[in-house]
Amino acid sequence: MVEQLQDMPEGTIGFRADGDLTGDDYRQVLVPPIRAAIDDGQKIRMLFIIGENFKETPSGLLAEIQAGGELGIAHLSSWERGAIVTDQRWVRKGMKLFGWMVPGEVNLFPLADEQTARTWLAISPQN
Repeated sequence: MVEQLQDMPEGTIGFRADGDLTGDDYRQVLVPPIRAAIDDGQKIRMLFIIGENFKETPSGLLAEIQAGGELGIAHLSSWERGAIVTDQRWVRKGMKLFGWMVPGEVNLFPLADEQTARTWLAISPQN
């Protein structure tokens, strides 16, 4: 399950995922606000909090690949910053190995540092 966070700093988008992440989660929750920001010409600065029980389902993985092509590869210059907040070791290891493939600047934070991640995300990289 994923939910969009409403208490985000101006100019940022945030999500919290825990439990099973499905294709419907991508299509109904994740993609629409990202698509809207890209269509409005905004730079994407996204917070993604991954809880202790997070796991991606096969339909979620397929939707992630589709969204990556539609919103990621096709709009590389739209992605400015990403903050991933998690204590999941496999996610942290995966980002260290494959983070270079993610567009924009990406930073990992432990769950205890969620507020630090929000602050970092809200600061323009040019500052």
